[in-house]
Amino acid sequence: MGSRFARRLLDGNTVYGTNRTAAKAADLLARGMIWRDTPRQVAGSADVVFTAVSDNAALQAVYEGPDGIVAGLRSGQVVVDMSTVGPGTVAEIADQVESRGAHMVSAPVSGSVPAAAEGSLVIMAGGPFGAVTAIEPLLYRLGRQVAYVGTRTQALTLKLAINVSLANQILAFSEALMLAEKAGIDPAQAASIMTDSPIGSPALQARAPMALHLPQRAWFDIRAMRKDLCLATDTAAGLGMHMATATVARDAVERAVDHGYANRDLAGLYAALHGRIPATGEPIGSRR
Repeated sequence: MGSRFARRLLDGNTVYGTNRTAAKAADLLARGMIWRDTPRQVAGSADVVFTAVSDNAALQAVYEGPDGIVAGLRSGQVVVDMSTVGPGTVAEIADQVESRGAHMVSAPVSGSVPAAAEGSLVIMAGGPFGAVTAIEPLLYRLGRQVAYVGTRTQALTLKLAINVSLANQILAFSEALMLAEKAGIDPAQAASIMTDSPIGSPALQARAPMALHLPQRAWFDIRAMRKDLCLATDTAAGLGMHMATATVARDAVERAVDHGYANRDLAGLYAALHGRIPATGEPIGSRR
């Protein structure tokens, strides 16, 4: 998603950037982004620093060390992390950021690749209120809604809560669709009726066609959902709560990863129940 964020911020702003894989930045460089070799150099060039990475380890790699963002910060800067990562990891990095006189905002998003490209994400912002207010115009370049929810931990926890619900919706839909198919109902007809019924949330409406025709390219892959469900159950445990449905969804996602679906979209849970990965665009199910 980071490339979509940068693309939208290029309109009217000078954007400096880096990537651990330089080739992935080629399109952005062609659009006007200015390359910097390290995260530290980006921090030294920009007024506001955005990060979007895959997990805790990647976040630490980008922020810490002699070439990390923290080393390049100056007093008054704002850093905005849009990753879905552990609240504890963010708290540790925020302490380092604040030791440099800068401010850190957590701004995880709800929405997938098309929403990022369109700038229609829902953004949950947490951290110092003044810092969030200062960067709000930039956040509205990326999302249709920017909600200040309190602390960084609260913003990240709300994002995890959303993804628990998303995983359970897709899992329940996948099992229900398979039940209909086992009863001899055409899966396409069943999916159409189900998504047009009261259960047809925007998430299901978007992913039902993908479940039936699983694309090679994921909007949100199953490996990332596994990470988020593990973070959610760990966060819940720290709050003295057991999340029964999150645990069930996590186990289902783990099985899908074990069967080779790690890089496939979350809609691939339906394919995982069938035990195979069809070719791109091939209908999934017992009948063709």
